[in-house]
Amino acid sequence: MIDRSGEWWRGEDFADLAEFVTDYAAEGYPVARVAEAVCACGRRVFEVEVEDGAGARRRCTACGTWSFIADSGDHWGEQEPYACGCPCGAEEFAVAVGFALRDDGEIRWISVGLRCVADGILGVHADWKIDYGPTGHLFALA
Repeated sequence: MIDRSGEWWRGEDFADLAEFVTDYAAEGYPVARVAEAVCACGRRVFEVEVEDGAGARRRCTACGTWSFIADSGDHWGEQEPYACGCPCGAEEFAVAVGFALRDDGEIRWISVGLRCVADGILGVHADWKIDYGPTGHLFALA
């Protein structure tokens, strides 16, 4: 259950992070689906970099592999990326990707939520619009 009592909301697991991302609803579009980021090595803890409006990428803290989230690789380098950090100073996160959908089931908006593994603070650190189709392949790129 999300702890909403302090300055920063905190969660304990993926379910809390998924709920937080769903409630965020970027640009007012409700999130219909949330996917957990899992590295090919099976780990679920990442360092994350974002580019405002252009996307995000994650680096597995176990094997060091970088992976773009959704279509971020198509736009990466348009702006200066910056590393995400928690107010506590930690930079390791669980990652959830929220997908807002159009009426036809295509993805309209993507939101990247992070849960600090050190203290559980929740936040959405990136979101961007998807204005093309088809988009079904992006679900697998959390």
